[in-house]
Amino acid sequence: MKYNEISHFSHPQHKLTFEYTEVPFKCDGCKEVGIGSRYKCSNNNTCDYDLHIHCALPSPSLSHPFYTKCSFQFLPRPPGTTPRYCNACEKDITGFLYHCKACGFDLHPCCAKLPMVLNDGEVKLYLYRKVSTSCHRCGRKERNWSYRSNCKKYNLHVGCVKEMLVEYWHEIYFRGGGSGGIGGNERKLETRIPSLRGTLQTPHNRNRGKGKRCGQMAALAVQFVISAVLGDPTTLIAGVVGSLMSM
Repeated sequence: MKYNEISHFSHPQHKLTFEYTEVPFKCDGCKEVGIGSRYKCSNNNTCDYDLHIHCALPSPSLSHPFYTKCSFQFLPRPPGTTPRYCNACEKDITGFLYHCKACGFDLHPCCAKLPMVLNDGEVKLYLYRKVSTSCHRCGRKERNWSYRSNCKKYNLHVGCVKEMLVEYWHEIYFRGGGSGGIGGNERKLETRIPSLRGTLQTPHNRNRGKGKRCGQMAALAVQFVISAVLGDPTTLIAGVVGSLMSM
């Protein structure tokens, strides 16, 4: 359930207002990138505080079909002093998380809420804990959670999607050279999703007609995976991601 305005324990000084954005943002709860639905501080003049939907309205506890014996509890910070990583994407956890005390597993809030199926009518993608086929990005198998198409031709690790996003934005942010920052034109590029041309190779590319269709299907699949990882796996945001990818 979504609310237009909420109070949140992590930001008690101001109310947070629900909004929809086509510009990527960094969630101040889990410290991960987001796009689409978010709760933003209502005091826009002096405060820039954003939360994913899953971080703003977390479930106190949850179970996951990949870990049937686990009970995950929502925590505002990682427990203990040992660095934690997400069992879904294998990336560091530095903020909000779901933690299973019994087994020690951890999940980012958005990873914990990744849909088991992404389906827009043309492309259907299923979430797997491990797959035996190679990832279109890294070429490796059974690394971390993956989305794989129902035709089994397209497979992309959740962690690889995050790596692409982080690498791209890091490159843009530090492109300023000796200026110590980024200029106005470069700042606009900061919100672009990385292009995946050349990273989605399939044997069908040898056939022009079929290769073009496979490329279109692969691009559509990637759009939905990226939007899901960013916290809003909707048709609208997948379309926005697609337009950003082509810039």
